[in-house]
Amino acid sequence: MFIEVVKSKIHRVTVTEANLNYIGSITIDADLLDAANLIPNEKVSIVNNNNGERFDTYIIKGERGSGVVCLNGAAARRVQPGDVIIVMSYCMMDFEEAKTFKPSVIFPDTATNKLI
Repeated sequence: MFIEVVKSKIHRVTVTEANLNYIGSITIDADLLDAANLIPNEKVSIVNNNNGERFDTYIIKGERGSGVVCLNGAAARRVQPGDVIIVMSYCMMDFEEAKTFKPSVIFPDTATNKLI
């Protein structure tokens, strides 16, 4: 049996931009992606702590060291710059393997979006 489990999580990161006039997605600083074991084009779920919105999109790699977290396209309507969000990805794995699996979870500084 396979189950879906959290693979990666960026817990409490601050939205720096919301760009409605873009194709879509979330742009995230490459340093945060590496630390959380996330890759470009990976599907992610977004939870907005400020307004309760929950939605899915995909990742675009942002400039390394920039602290950028930008929601693009339609997703830009679900956030405001300054909102604090959680970014999560999931994977399917065998039930027994999932019992010992440890997801990659990071807790960046919400003032700078830099790794602590």
